Amino acid sequence: MQRPLPIQPTVVLLKEGTDTSQGKGQLLSNISACLAIAEILASTLGPRGMDKLIVNDRGEVQITNDGATILKLLDIVHPAARTLVDIARAQDAEVGDGTTTVVLLAAQLLKEVREYIEEDVSPHIIMKGFRQAARLSIDRIKEIQISVDRSDAEKFRSLLLKCASTSMSSKLIHSEKPFFSKMVVDAVLSLDQDELDESLIGVKKIPGGGMQDSLLIRGVSFKKTFTYAGAEQQPKAFSHPLILSLNVELELKAEKDNAEVRVDAVADYQAIVDAEWEIIYRKLQEIEKTGAKIVLSKLPIGDLATQWFSDRDIFCAGRVPAADLRRVVQAVGGSIQSTTSDVGREHLGTCGKFEERQIGGERFNVFEECPKAKTCTIVLRGGAEQFIEEVERSLHDAVMVVKRAVKNGDVVAGGGAIEMDLSAHIRKHALSIPGKLQLVQIAFAKALEVVPRQICDNAGLDSTDVLNKLRMRHAHGEKWVGVDVDGPDGVRDNLDAFVWEPSLIKINAISSAVEAACLIVSVDETVRNPQSEAPDAGPKAPPGTAQRALRGRGRGGVPRR
Repeated sequence: MQRPLPIQPTVVLLKEGTDTSQGKGQLLSNISACLAIAEILASTLGPRGMDKLIVNDRGEVQITNDGATILKLLDIVHPAARTLVDIARAQDAEVGDGTTTVVLLAAQLLKEVREYIEEDVSPHIIMKGFRQAARLSIDRIKEIQISVDRSDAEKFRSLLLKCASTSMSSKLIHSEKPFFSKMVVDAVLSLDQDELDESLIGVKKIPGGGMQDSLLIRGVSFKKTFTYAGAEQQPKAFSHPLILSLNVELELKAEKDNAEVRVDAVADYQAIVDAEWEIIYRKLQEIEKTGAKIVLSKLPIGDLATQWFSDRDIFCAGRVPAADLRRVVQAVGGSIQSTTSDVGREHLGTCGKFEERQIGGERFNVFEECPKAKTCTIVLRGGAEQFIEEVERSLHDAVMVVKRAVKNGDVVAGGGAIEMDLSAHIRKHALSIPGKLQLVQIAFAKALEVVPRQICDNAGLDSTDVLNKLRMRHAHGEKWVGVDVDGPDGVRDNLDAFVWEPSLIKINAISSAVEAACLIVSVDETVRNPQSEAPDAGPKAPPGTAQRALRGRGRGGVPRR
């Protein structure tokens, strides 16, 4: 008699409701999600790229064509597609430009190998082929990049202007490229050339006026802070003043806000009040003794102190934002003091000229001719607020590009020229190797052509026709020929046309795109926890937390006074 098969117990590994997807279907689903992201960004690439208008949940409107900004505002939830968001952010933080390129390239790499995944080619072969091709691409860029001689200051400045201009050609401000390119290059060159800390370039936005009303202040400028009565009697202009920067509060506080004091006689109360007044007067006298004519503080400067300074022809500003005060100290010298006692001459800064100036509808405090000026301020003007914000983002990209060019000084031709050269180089190399790696590397070469193709599509050119011309001319050794969105032919030598980009942008974009593509190809299963789908779900608090939080409070949970 045949024995019945033993009944296998059901093994439950994951919480009920957990979604698991695996295998080839899951991998193809991840690739489709990445292609959907690339499709959103594709129309923003190049000098004829379109802008996106994004409205957030609070109804705030932003208009931009910066890849990293669009992806940040879209709030993408698909786990695989978030990888593309991360590489766009990394590209933005590292080199400032090329965020759309890196996303398009990663998605196109996945699109080109999708058919091989459907035919069961091992993901490891695809990853190996991608990494080999990326190494070849980076070596080729380093081989053909053009280094500019830094010893010739005029030539080097010309290179920086061209790099800034190329970065702006795809932005909203492309019509004012010469004006803003000069502003960006002057701003970067005013920084400490060893550190190149771009956070020391302050940007102030003032609605109203035209773009041409924007200006670069070689020093520091910040918006006039909140002031008390007496501020209008203070002098508004100085020549070679001493400047004291403080992190001290010069304000009388109501006693009940700070402490509880029990007194038996009115005289005792009066003694406490007198002591407070004496303390603040002592602080003010110590400040006057330093000889400073301008007093700035992160903390409030009250009405008593403001009036006191007015009587002695001293200018003061309280509640100065920390970033602005840091830039002031970088420009005028000295240091931020947390006490008013023992302040010496070495703790004070100075500048050639200080004035309070009206710019548009706002008043600004402006420090110019600073001896230690390693900082500057860009004041942006324009019609709508959204427009000024997009100008700020465009200038940030240009500043980062110029910063990288100053550090490296190596450039390649933009406009799809370098991508076409790399594509031809890798295709030629792929034909010399056997096996499936050849197919993967040819797919990589084909994916690189997405950049010139998309530039053509966005500019309304026939991309098939232009790409055929580019392939033919690159085959004849014309390595810097790229897309020309203005000319009748659609192609030109972009090095001669001064469409230059720092080679670091391309190296970083290819490395990041290949790493992202390899990461997505290597994932074959997604396990989604059901709790993460619930709105505002978070870890449960341990038992007894609520009681502990209320312990030590008075009746009815009211805090004890």
